[in-house]
Amino acid sequence: MPYNLVGRATAGTVPITPIEASGLEAWLGGTDQRTAAWVRATGFKAKPGDTALIPDDKGGLARILLGVEAAGRTGLWDYAGLPGALPGGRYAIDAAIDPADATRAALGWALATYRFDRYTTMPAAEAELVWPKAADRDYVERAAAGTALARDLVNTPANDLGPTQLAEEAKALAKAYKAKFSVLVGDQLLKKNYPTIHAVGRGATDAPRLIDLQWGDPAHPKVTLVGKGVCFDTGGYDIKPSNGMLTMKKDMGGSAQVLGLARMIMDAGLKVRLRVLVPAVKNMISGDAFLPMDVIRTRKGTTVEIGNTDAEGRLVLCDALAEADSEKPDLLLDYATLTGAARVALGTDLPALFSNDQQVADDWLRCGIDEEDPVWRLPLHAPYRSMLKTKIADLSNTGSAPYGGAITAALFLEHFVSPTTRWAHIDLMAWNLKDRPGRPEGGEAMAMRSAYRMIEHRFGS
Repeated sequence: MPYNLVGRATAGTVPITPIEASGLEAWLGGTDQRTAAWVRATGFKAKPGDTALIPDDKGGLARILLGVEAAGRTGLWDYAGLPGALPGGRYAIDAAIDPADATRAALGWALATYRFDRYTTMPAAEAELVWPKAADRDYVERAAAGTALARDLVNTPANDLGPTQLAEEAKALAKAYKAKFSVLVGDQLLKKNYPTIHAVGRGATDAPRLIDLQWGDPAHPKVTLVGKGVCFDTGGYDIKPSNGMLTMKKDMGGSAQVLGLARMIMDAGLKVRLRVLVPAVKNMISGDAFLPMDVIRTRKGTTVEIGNTDAEGRLVLCDALAEADSEKPDLLLDYATLTGAARVALGTDLPALFSNDQQVADDWLRCGIDEEDPVWRLPLHAPYRSMLKTKIADLSNTGSAPYGGAITAALFLEHFVSPTTRWAHIDLMAWNLKDRPGRPEGGEAMAMRSAYRMIEHRFGS
């Protein structure tokens, strides 16, 4: 019974009737007077997310009325408030819904059953939903499992999820899907020419590493995912204030997204050759930590002057991107909790998308709308490259002005990707600031389901 979704109705299964506000009076007019009086007495107005519990003659539940935005189209989150709110029991949607609506309803329910209970006992949702008949069960379970993996990784604190443990999680995923797995640790990074990953992570007692997972038929189109794996970010010698560190366990959120997405791709058996690269580090202060104004040579050979040690994410990503690009993949995606500037521009719910390919950007935007997993495109504005200039190195890791920070960070990454490689970069929050139906406060998967659909559409299943 995964995600409290069950195969069939039984005696006592309670129907759930979705109603939009404009249709409430018509529904009340078509039911018995006792029920209509009860619903009116509860003050139910069929606002989205509102519920009315209608009793039967024996004091049990006869029906649930659920307010929805539009009765003819099920939104992903329409049913997400129910698992934690309804009494234990079995429920079924009492409405004709098409396959897409059925899938969204089931997925919203499944996502709402997520609990992060590693450190404390949390009450599990006891309400069960009968699978809507037309729902794509495989996709729902695949998306829910990928989301749970990403959320769990982001929610786990750095004392239990450093570079070592993140590599172990990736290894377990590789084993589950018979993928190849390797990892470079500590000074191996220098021997294999990943100097920026080493530089950022060498100040921590848990050595930096590059995680590498490969799966699929080498003859299939190459899809490569790169995820920022900064398991904790103090800011280094440009240290963050204490309140700025309170969510820095989530700075590996990019790696969580690509591992969750990889799980979905492998579970579906998409016809791609998948590679996942995760540079995993802690950005710490120590006698061996990198310093402001150091100059570091990257895997590509480009030299970078360190304008700020708190702009470390683009440094670990640039070596991984250079390696990913060397294989000339058909599609290269990277995810990173990279800049506060993207959050200022778009808020915390909406990841920023940058891409050097119009079709990739258009496809992702469309899939984001379809999957209710949106992204918003920001420009790779070439004139801003001048802000990355420095007198003593090829690039600075920070912009020279306090504006356009998300764009200059994306332009820095673009330098390490060939113009002919179809590439997209996601700058995301990976965190919910408050509880909402199906989206608990804490770690979140963002732009993951939409990326899966884009890859599925582009390369087939």
